[in-house]
Amino acid sequence: MAAITASMVAELRGKTDAPMMECKRALTEADGDMVKAEELLRVKLGSKAGKAAGRITAEGVVVTSMAAEVGALLEVNCETDFVTKNDSFLALANAAVDLVAKNDPVDVAALGALPYSQDGFGPTLEDVRKGLIGKIGENMSFRRFKRFASGAKLASYLHGTRIGVVVEYEGDATAAKDVAMHVAAMKPVALSSDDVPADLVARERSVAAAKAAEDAAVATAAGKPVQSAEIVAKRIEGGVQKYLKEVSLFNQSFVKNDKQTVEQMLKAAGTSVKAFTLYVVGEGIEKKVDDFAAEVAAQVAAAQQAA
Repeated sequence: MAAITASMVAELRGKTDAPMMECKRALTEADGDMVKAEELLRVKLGSKAGKAAGRITAEGVVVTSMAAEVGALLEVNCETDFVTKNDSFLALANAAVDLVAKNDPVDVAALGALPYSQDGFGPTLEDVRKGLIGKIGENMSFRRFKRFASGAKLASYLHGTRIGVVVEYEGDATAAKDVAMHVAAMKPVALSSDDVPADLVARERSVAAAKAAEDAAVATAAGKPVQSAEIVAKRIEGGVQKYLKEVSLFNQSFVKNDKQTVEQMLKAAGTSVKAFTLYVVGEGIEKKVDDFAAEVAAQVAAAQQAA
């Protein structure tokens, strides 16, 4: 008979979301075979043994690791804000970002394969992640990371645990730190207007054109003169140029002195910014919106059916 350890039970719970005792019974029955134990749980518990890994992780933290000219930025996600204050979850996040900085993994899978032990789980980071899913009862995942080792100086800023910025620069450290704080507040999408992604420019041009068409329709309905195509084209282009200035770092008004742009501030400080990276927790992830009334109704219906 195989010895059933707490680590095995936690791993199975992380995979199936089944109760701890059910996981232990299944492992015992399967003589420690994880795959067979998972099959036993799914047969016994059905939908109740749904994988925690299938649940949306839109909360989480952004963490950094900085040492001389090598650093890393990492986003680790979980299901609820409550877990972001859990010591084990935070220890996992901070250990993971240090591993990124030290080992330069090529992707999340390679990161997970690196040696690491915590809370009785291991011997890899992925094993610890799976173990903590079972221990804490929530899905958690390493979403994205970036390692910095270009030879440029690095400045970082964390706004709480939800926004993280790393700036690659040459020059004054204080000015670079100010830029990192500015990026966190103003969220530019590129260094300069020329660097703004083409799809964003096209989308903004489409919005400006739609607005111009709407204005023309309103003017026609009101019996007012409609602007010429040439004027409309200039209005559209003017709107696009305004947008480019608003979303490019160098053209934005500096948050600590709106009388100058970021570019002017950097020039005065003798500093150049080569690149910046901004992570916002859950950005682009569609959060699940729970319908409490529907959930209660479903539970009542299930109870009536069982009766």
